[in-house]
Amino acid sequence: MKRRQFIKASLASGAAFIGIGVGTFQFIEEGSKDSLTIEFALNKLNALSNESIQNLGEWNPHQIFTHCAQSIEFSMSQFPEHKSSFFKSTVGKLAFSIFSSKGSMTHGLHDPIPSAPTLTKSLDSIIALNRLIKSLIEFDNYQGTLAPHFAYGELTKNEYEKAHLMHLYNHLQEIKS
Repeated sequence: MKRRQFIKASLASGAAFIGIGVGTFQFIEEGSKDSLTIEFALNKLNALSNESIQNLGEWNPHQIFTHCAQSIEFSMSQFPEHKSSFFKSTVGKLAFSIFSSKGSMTHGLHDPIPSAPTLTKSLDSIIALNRLIKSLIEFDNYQGTLAPHFAYGELTKNEYEKAHLMHLYNHLQEIKS
């Protein structure tokens, strides 16, 4: 009897997992895959440095740029905290696959990277913007081993580039210039 219950529970949770994935897939808008290059992102960020920018959400531009830079920097060193191996190999892998196929992502725009340094509410967004630009350039030139992503697990350099840019563009939706 226990075996039958286990099989039913496994099938039900598997179906729910697939249903969540399909539902998420439908609600993510497709991004322009041509924009998923570091060169495109740098041009976009350099244009922002010449404009007056303001936030539309909870985080100010300094916090947004710092958060995005942290993610890029951690990929070249180490994320301070990880989701479980089970999460990374199931939910994380599925989420990245969905985001990657759509060319865009959506996530909690006010969720810090687990155990990352606290984002200060500094008003100097240009310093944080320059840090973000520097981190993208360093990532582009980076030849070393990349750290596993805290939620997605192991990613190739191309996958990481895509992840960083989709992450950046999702956050830029909360910046008005």
